[in-house]
Amino acid sequence: MYVIRMMNCAFFAHHGVFEEEEKLGQRFYVDAVLNVIPANELTDDDIEATVHYGIAFQVIQDIVVGTRRYLIETLAMDIAKALTARFDQIESCEITVRKPHAPVAGVLDFVEVTIKHER
Repeated sequence: MYVIRMMNCAFFAHHGVFEEEEKLGQRFYVDAVLNVIPANELTDDDIEATVHYGIAFQVIQDIVVGTRRYLIETLAMDIAKALTARFDQIESCEITVRKPHAPVAGVLDFVEVTIKHER
């Protein structure tokens, strides 16, 4: 097993509970840590034996910029499920979603949620 890390993937989307979040939107950041069992020993140097991270990025993007979610927890779980469904080689994954402009009465850098998901 080995790990593929896709860090700080950025997308503009409209997730959140409040109407202003849906109307204005904001940037969201996603980290995907993928625990991969290759389809072979990787001696063939074949992209089909592993996770094509260009396709994985597209899977993440389609979910983040797609249907609005109220909770970033749900967004993270939907990403995790989609990645494990798309790639048989992913044994488990850890998805983090960061929301830098969370509507809270205070000063903070961001709010983030991490979901761990196993096949």
